[in-house]
Formats: sequence, structure tokens, C-alpha cells
Amino acid sequence: MLIHPWDAPRDDTEWQRWLATHDFGQLAVNGPPGEPPQVQPLHFAYDAERAEVVTHLARPNPLWPALEANPDVLLSVVDDYAFVPGPWQAAPEEAPEHGTPTSLYAAVQLRCRARVVDDPAEKAELLNRQVGHFQPEGGSARAEVGEEPYGRLLPGIRGLRLDVVGVRAKFKYAGKKPAEVQDRIAAGLADRAAPGDTAARAHLLRRRGA
Repeated sequence: MLIHPWDAPRDDTEWQRWLATHDFGQLAVNGPPGEPPQVQPLHFAYDAERAEVVTHLARPNPLWPALEANPDVLLSVVDDYAFVPGPWQAAPEEAPEHGTPTSLYAAVQLRCRARVVDDPAEKAELLNRQVGHFQPEGGSARAEVGEEPYGRLLPGIRGLRLDVVGVRAKFKYAGKKPAEVQDRIAAGLADRAAPGDTAARAHLLRRRGA
């Protein structure tokens, strides 16, 4: 992923806060020799203090052999994206039709070392952490070994702890453009109001004022 200086996060806090509320991504695992990487969409919970991601997958998932053969994986998360038409991007001295279309987006890539979790008690703890992240209001029973309703389901899953060993983050929101062009893009996003436009506009304005 190419990261220009104007697209880089201001500090670790910026991408960590973003990742705390963008918790669905794609886990890429190296495939067997001669085969492409395997990619698994999944929900996850990121813990900044532990530099750890926790998640789980069904035991029959075909990812396990490749993951056990090579535990070095990449978790990729992309969101808050929007297409920017060429005329919005045109420099002040350019004709509108000469502007270059582009994409705005936020992306975080976590390089991780995976640890498979098969111990029932550890799996239950991992599941409770995930539920606590996604469902802080409660309402569901805790997972406990040998206890209903989830104890009997534990053998059907395997847990994953992903130790984060490297991070690449990008916030591509017209950071190099002059104020006049940024204003035009922000106004266009507000007027169009397509899915993703509100979040993209908020990032553009936030980073402009940072």
C-alpha cells in the first residue's frame, strides 16, 4: 500500500481510534506453494494496549492448514471510502473537465503472528471478550466450559489471537490539495450524500483542521 506523507496518520492514536470502531476486515493467509493467498472476511476485536486482535472461525474452515503452516498473516480493514469525480479535483487554474477522478478512503493493515486457540477455557474467554466489544450492553449469556447455552458449541470453533508486529495505515482525504479544492470536494460530498460520503467528508475536514 502506497502511503504518501500527506496521507499518513498523524500519530498512532489516529489509526487506533479508527480501528476501534471499524472491526470487520479481511484476514489474508499465505496459501500452499503455487496457490494464491487465502482471504477470510471476519469480525474481530482489536486491543491497543495488548497490541492484539482476537477472533474465531469455525473448525471446518479451510484456512486452518495454511495458517498453521505459516502463522504470519495480514489483517486488512478498509472503510469510509468515496469516489471523487474529476471536476471536483480540478486545480483552480484548470478546466473542470481536466480534473482527475480519485478515491478517498481509510485503510489499516496489521501484520500479525497468529496463535491458534484450542483450549476450551481460553476459547470461552476469547469469545467473551469479543461479545463484550460488539455487545457492551450485554443481553447474552457468558460462554463457560460445560455450561449452557454456549459450552456445547465450543468444540465447533477454534480461536485466534493475532499478535500485531507491524502496522501500515493511510487516510487518503485530499491532504495535498489546496484549500479551494478541498472545499469543493467537501461541498460535493455533502450535496451528493451517497453511502460513505458523510464519513469521508468528516475525515477530510478533521484532518484539514488537525
